[in-house]
Amino acid sequence: MPPQPQIMVDLQMEQVMPNPDLKNIARLISQDPGLSGALLKLVNSPFFGLANRITSIQRAVNLLGSRSVINLINAQSIKGEMSDDTIVTLNRFWDTAQDVAMSCLSLAKRIGYESVDEAYALGLFHNCGIPLMLKRFPHYMAVLEEAYAAASDERRVVDTENRVLNTNHAVVGY
Repeated sequence: MPPQPQIMVDLQMEQVMPNPDLKNIARLISQDPGLSGALLKLVNSPFFGLANRITSIQRAVNLLGSRSVINLINAQSIKGEMSDDTIVTLNRFWDTAQDVAMSCLSLAKRIGYESVDEAYALGLFHNCGIPLMLKRFPHYMAVLEEAYAAASDERRVVDTENRVLNTNHAVVGY
């Protein structure tokens, strides 16, 4: 379910504040079923290993903190730009992005990196240009399949994208 545009605008305004207000963030998220569901799904995932199931948006926001919640909101806004067919096509993409994000978070914790939220965001958004390319170029999936089939030490995925589309997912996602 795509996020409501005005709620996304209000949340983005909150995220640029020097000290984002967690109560206001929770209040805004509570008004959007898609964001609420995504937040509760994340906080209740096995990764967090909480003893009790979290059902309160405010409690979830407090547990995750503003950075993690903002990263989730940004991911949901990208999903909100996609058609239903594209979202179905991208289910594997979203699952992989979440897996990479959790791996980055785990590695960051293991090595004592202080900004674990940044590590999570890096993993989550490392290929964020792919869904944007799918939205812009109707034949992008075929280009991506060709790019992965031709990938080697001498030929990167972005080389094929550049040749066919004159841009690539890394540039678009940046």
